[in-house]
Amino acid sequence: MSRMRRLTEFWHHRDLFRTWTQREFQVRYKQAVLGAAWAIVQPLAFTIVYSVIFTQIIPVSSPDVPYPVFVYTAMLPWTYLSGALTFGVSSVVSNLSLVTKIYFPREILPLAAVAVSFFDMLLGFVVYVGLLAVFAVPMHVVVLWVPVLILFQTLLVVGLVLGASALNVFRRDIRFVVPLFLQLWLYASPVIYSMDLPMPNWLRWVLVLNPMTGYIESFRAVLLYGRSPDPALLLPAVIVSLAISLVGLSTFVKLEPYFADVI
Repeated sequence: MSRMRRLTEFWHHRDLFRTWTQREFQVRYKQAVLGAAWAIVQPLAFTIVYSVIFTQIIPVSSPDVPYPVFVYTAMLPWTYLSGALTFGVSSVVSNLSLVTKIYFPREILPLAAVAVSFFDMLLGFVVYVGLLAVFAVPMHVVVLWVPVLILFQTLLVVGLVLGASALNVFRRDIRFVVPLFLQLWLYASPVIYSMDLPMPNWLRWVLVLNPMTGYIESFRAVLLYGRSPDPALLLPAVIVSLAISLVGLSTFVKLEPYFADVI
């Protein structure tokens, strides 16, 4: 089935996607005392912990802005990625009865996990606006870049989740590898430190090729410093995101006909 035909089929099942996304949201926060507030608590808690460690114990510079705002700005795109991957990787395997008995575009399952994580990020932005007000960080017109950055990061997230969820059907180790992979990826991304830190050239190149570097630094540029994103960081991120989205979709499309047999 061609990609265009699959997109058309997905569009025809958009009501199912909306319903399934609502279900995923309810299941994720069902019987949780704080409910959807956990979407805010997680990045805020990490911000507090990192702020204590990297301002009081191991001082790390955050150029011209308070460190808590510096970190929280990075936590917004990071928790979007990590949440979508964490919940999305098992989305196909966790719905065996649907996959084996009913036909529908299987992409709906992992993409619903992405949609819920996207909503979580929007809730995080509500707290972020308050954080900017508390620390008196002004907004600039370049904030209009934010939807563009989110769009391209979503391509990255969708590609990773589609590919990982498809591979997990055949190799269940994937769901165990993902948390370790995310932990390593976190430290390989400038979440708790700045790209302005002195580092070897080879390490700087590794960071530049990491797509999350481009998005995190771009978010900081437009939200904290009133600058447009640095093309030298954003362009590689966009190219890698496009490539991963195509590879992830192709992997899912190629493996999807065999899901019911393997499960």
